[in-house]
Amino acid sequence: MTALSHAAEDPLPPQCERLDIHVGELKQLYNEMDPAPFRDRDVDPKAEEFIVDWSREVRRNAPLALMVHLSRQMATPEEVTSLRQAVREYFAQSASHSRVQLRKLFREGRWSLSIGLLFLGIAIVLGDLLIGLVGRWDYGEILGHSLLIGGWVALWWPFEIFLYEWWPILGEARLYDRLSAMHVRVVDETPAAAR
Repeated sequence: MTALSHAAEDPLPPQCERLDIHVGELKQLYNEMDPAPFRDRDVDPKAEEFIVDWSREVRRNAPLALMVHLSRQMATPEEVTSLRQAVREYFAQSASHSRVQLRKLFREGRWSLSIGLLFLGIAIVLGDLLIGLVGRWDYGEILGHSLLIGGWVALWWPFEIFLYEWWPILGEARLYDRLSAMHVRVVDETPAAAR
């Protein structure tokens, strides 16, 4: 087993977390449905899922390295460079997409919070009016408290956004940032390399 000579240009950092993928040829790592040139192509969805799942299980502060072992067809230096760029760009775009989702979620949260607070204010005023009109011990108090509860329920979704929903998206963006900085090395294990 010999590493391609141009792979030495991408030295692995010490104590990095390493993922070894064994494929016949480099094109197996690309999405077959994407007609773009190699440098601009998307990573195959199954390869992406495998890489992302692996990266979630390793130490968070460790640098990452992807070792691609080729068993059928060795890669040219240009193909290795294209693979490195494709992996980095793909995960950088994924991180950017996650941040766009996060901004959309916060915008939705702000609108929901504004609407919820407005509804809560209206519910409090209407509840007090109903209690005053119908009477404190008749159905007025039940209706007034029902409106108040409805007003608080209207705040449930914005509170969920600002307390819980955004953490996983931010974590995903950070994970993709790590993957976009991942070192990529190609190892030639073709029969010709064994000679």
